[in-house]
Amino acid sequence: MAKKATQETIGQRIRRLRNDRELGLTELADRAGISKGYLSSLETDSGDTKRPSGRTLLKLADAMGVTINDLLGRRWITETPNDLPEGLGEFAREAGLTEAEVGMLANIKFRGEQPQSKERWAVIYSAIRGSAYLDETSANRGGD
Repeated sequence: MAKKATQETIGQRIRRLRNDRELGLTELADRAGISKGYLSSLETDSGDTKRPSGRTLLKLADAMGVTINDLLGRRWITETPNDLPEGLGEFAREAGLTEAEVGMLANIKFRGEQPQSKERWAVIYSAIRGSAYLDETSANRGGD
């Protein structure tokens, strides 16, 4: 799957956030407890650099005072857009869903209708997350 030309990579976001905070490469590396060379290779997205682990992302996020979602380019829903189906906005805020997750749910219809309560949205979201787990365990067993 090709990336859009305007889509920021994790490395580009790390560099932008570091520069926004007026942190040098060495200073951020020291704060995060990672090597300057590794941080530099993350920021330049060199093909031979392994992707950062969740622990590394957390260290970088903490060192810059941002969230992992900021590093990944995802936003949490804090305000309910006016065009969301009934109940979805309330469920999204309470469950801490990302904008991408809300967008996915907003397109779901069952027998031509969308759920109308936060409880129904919760059931649907739970089923989707459960099916992802089933996909992972099936792949680990080599398929069905």
